[in-house]
Amino acid sequence: MSIDPRGYYAASADALPPLPRLTGEWRTDICIVGGGFTGLSAALYAARAGAKVALVEAQSIGFAASGRNGGQIHPGHRKDQAELERWLGETHARDLWRLSEEARALVFTLAARGCDLKRGLIVAAHDRRAARDLAEDAEYLKAHYAYDELRMLDRDAARAAIGSAAYPAARLDSGGGHLHPLKFVRRLAREAVKAGAMLFENSAATALEDGAVICAGGTIRADHIVLAMDAFSGALAPELAPYIAHVESFIVATAPVGPEILPSDAAVADTRHVLDYYRKSADGRLLFAGRESYWNPPSDIAAMVRPRMRRVFPALKGIAIDYAWRGTVGITRTRMPHFGKLGPRVLFGHGYSGHGVALSVLGGKALAEAAMGQPERFNILARVPPRKFPGGPMLRKPMVTAALTLLKLSDAF
Repeated sequence: MSIDPRGYYAASADALPPLPRLTGEWRTDICIVGGGFTGLSAALYAARAGAKVALVEAQSIGFAASGRNGGQIHPGHRKDQAELERWLGETHARDLWRLSEEARALVFTLAARGCDLKRGLIVAAHDRRAARDLAEDAEYLKAHYAYDELRMLDRDAARAAIGSAAYPAARLDSGGGHLHPLKFVRRLAREAVKAGAMLFENSAATALEDGAVICAGGTIRADHIVLAMDAFSGALAPELAPYIAHVESFIVATAPVGPEILPSDAAVADTRHVLDYYRKSADGRLLFAGRESYWNPPSDIAAMVRPRMRRVFPALKGIAIDYAWRGTVGITRTRMPHFGKLGPRVLFGHGYSGHGVALSVLGGKALAEAAMGQPERFNILARVPPRKFPGGPMLRKPMVTAALTLLKLSDAF
C-alpha cells in the first residue's frame, strides 16, 4: 500500500517540473503564501492582469488539502440559500450565489483538459427527514434562483444511480461534478507559471513584517500579501486562529470495481454531519472517504474507513485497498468562507468547510483582484460575518472537538 501522503493522487498524476526554493531578497507587487487552490488561483489571475507575483509554499505544490481532497465540485455554499437569506438578507445571499455559480464555471473551464473532470453530483439522504430537506431546497432554488439542475431520486432510483440500498432517497445535481484534485492543482500551477508568476517550493513562511514575508532562505517584500493557508492560517497569523479549526479526513482507493458500483459515475456525498463521500476514479477505483479525527490520526486508515465503505457497499467486503491517506480540512464556525484583511496590505481567505474545490478558485481570483484595487468580489465574501470558535488557545480545540462529536452522535438519531 502506498505511503505517499497524497495516496492514489500522487501515484496517478504527472509531476511538475522542479520549482526552486526561495533564497535571497525579492521585490514583487503581490506575495502569496500557500500553494493550494486559493494561492495558485490568486497567482494565476494576478499574473494574467500584469502584476509581478511570487508565491511561497512550505512543502510542494498541492501538498496539503488541495492535493488530497475528495475532488467534489459542489454548487452553492455549505449553507443553503434560504438560510443565507434569513441570515444575511436577500441581496447579499444572491451575490454569494452568483459568486458560487462563477466559481463552478471557472473550475469547469480550467479543469476541462487533463484533470479527469466528470459531471454529476449526488447528495444522498441518510434518513427521510434529510430527503424532505433536499427536496424543499431543490424547489426553492428552482423557484427563486432559476436553478433547474436538480432532480430528486426515490429509493429505487437512488439505488440504480449509486449501486447501494443504503439511502431512502437522493438528489442528483447535474451542475456538480468531480475531478482529480492533484492534477487540477498542478494544472493551476502550470498556468500561473505560464502567466509569469514565480513559484517557490520548500519555502515555509516563518513571519510577517510590514510589507514582507520572511522565509528561512529569503525574504519577499511586496505591496500586498495574500495569505492562502486555509487550516494553517493561524500558524502565521495568530489573530486568525480563533476563526479557523481543522479536522482530519480519511480516504481510501480500492482496486478497480465493477460497473455495479456507482453506475451513474457521479460523485456522492451523504447528508450526515460526519459524512461519507465517494466517487470513481478515471481508472475505475472507488475513492471512499469516511470518518473524521480531531486529535491523533489513526495509524491504519484503511481499517478505519473500510467498515463505513462496507456499510454502503456490502459487496466490496473483500476488495483490496491499494491506497489510504488523510488530509486536513479547514472549517469555520459559520461553515462559510472567511475573507478579510489584516491591515491595508495583508489579505486572507480560508475556511471553505468542505466546498473548497470550486469556491477556493473563485476566492483566489477575488483576492488577486482586491490586491490590485478591484475589491468587488472580495467584498461580497468579506461581508459574511465570521464567528470565533469558543475557548482560548488551550481550550479551543477540546471545545471544538466536543461540539463536533455531539454533531456526529446526532447522525444516529
